[in-house]
This record gives sequence, C-alpha cells and structure tokens, in this order.
Amino acid sequence: MRFAARLMWFALGGGWTACLWLVGAAIFGRVPGGEPLCRAAIEMAGLSISPFGRDAVHVRDLGGQDAPVTPARRILGLALGTLWMLTFGMLLSAAYLILGALCCLTVRGLPLGRQCFKLAGIAPWPAGQRVISTDLATVPRQQAAVERFARARLRQSSRDGRADRPGGLPPATAR
Repeated sequence: MRFAARLMWFALGGGWTACLWLVGAAIFGRVPGGEPLCRAAIEMAGLSISPFGRDAVHVRDLGGQDAPVTPARRILGLALGTLWMLTFGMLLSAAYLILGALCCLTVRGLPLGRQCFKLAGIAPWPAGQRVISTDLATVPRQQAAVERFARARLRQSSRDGRADRPGGLPPATAR
C-alpha cells in the first residue's frame, strides 16, 4: 500500500512540484545571499517527491544556532525571502492547494491532500527549514512549545508584578 501511495503521489503532482522547487533553487542559488533559500528549496524538493514519514522543522526548533545577523544581512534576507514568496512561493503554494483540494475529493486521496496542505504552508517561506523524519520532528516541536510557554508565563508574571515576590503571590490587600 505504501508503494502505491508513493507512486500515486509522484504521478499526481509530487514530481512536477519538485521540479518547480529545483528551478527556484537554481535561480536563487546564483543570487548573492540566496544560498539559504537554495538549500531549503533543494530539501523541499526532496520532501515534495516523497513526503510520507518526513516533516519540515525550522532550524531554531532543532537547537541550531543562527549565524550572527547584521542589519545588511537581515535586509538582504528579507528582500530575498519576499522575492521568493512573490514568485515561487505563491506559485508552489497555489499548486499545492489545488492539488490538495483535488486529492481530497476521494477518501483514498485524503492522506495525499494532507501532505499537499502541509507543503502549501511551507512553500511561501522555506528558508531555515530542515527535513527530518516525522517521529524525530515531534520532540523538537514539543520542546519549543514548552520553552515558548515558559517565556510567555514569565512575561505575564513580570507584567503582573509577581516576579519579585516569593512564590509569585500577589500582594496582600488591605481590608
């Protein structure tokens, strides 16, 4: 059954969407500063060919350290990311949304449609994404969620003025 699903995926659009990813990688690989987009596009082409059992996770969720960011690098990255989104990102996202809608017309196509919608969400801004197995992707996502929750809780407690009191208790009210 797995082989049939993979063959059906490739025939229904996985192959030609991977070609679109590779065209984008070739174009942005020649642009100065476009290497992160090129790398991400090549990884997403591989994910587009065979998405089952694999998922894309952002490098910061994997514990990777970003390179020091200068203002010029930040502006260049934003400009190239916006250019990607306006060209290949929206094209790929629209293609995946259409393919996903078509796949969801049948019960057997529902898993294929789910994969299309997953890739449609990645396509507009793929820089920084790494492709890993689905089993391994849950661990960094859970850790990142716990860290975000802890930071939000700390911000909330500092706003409420409880950060400097023992036990985070509110001040006693006068009667």
